[in-house]
Amino acid sequence: MMSMKISELLNPRAIVADLQAKDKVKALVELTDSLLSCEPSLNREDVLAVLQEREKLGSTGIGDGVAIPHGKLPGIPELKLVFGRSQGGVDFESMDGQPAHLFFLLIAPEESVGVHLKTLARISKLLKDSIVRKKLMDAVDHQEIYQIILDEEA
Repeated sequence: MMSMKISELLNPRAIVADLQAKDKVKALVELTDSLLSCEPSLNREDVLAVLQEREKLGSTGIGDGVAIPHGKLPGIPELKLVFGRSQGGVDFESMDGQPAHLFFLLIAPEESVGVHLKTLARISKLLKDSIVRKKLMDAVDHQEIYQIILDEEA
């Protein structure tokens, strides 16, 4: 079970193809709500709290229009992923000062150091490619977004 593909961790229903949020707090809420729609057992306040704690250490907006908000929660069985896309862009206090358009939100079990870090590395590798970023921005809907991720990992 350690194959770690993004496409295996990401429920296609947890893809938000049209994020409405314009600021960081609202973006985190919108992504969290998408996660909860697939994982109703999670506590919304707990998820938001760990994400906001992580942002206090420094923005997870890594530049190139990409942000990877993440945090760890006790008592969850496995790592959870949400993907979001904002056509208008979100002020995420990114390192390069540019708005974020592509988001992977990641919630990991408290004890999962290796899986957590490997998944973060995989995501940043995927989104470092400007062609992949453009494809994701141009995709019509969540299904096409998921297919692009599948194809890139194949």
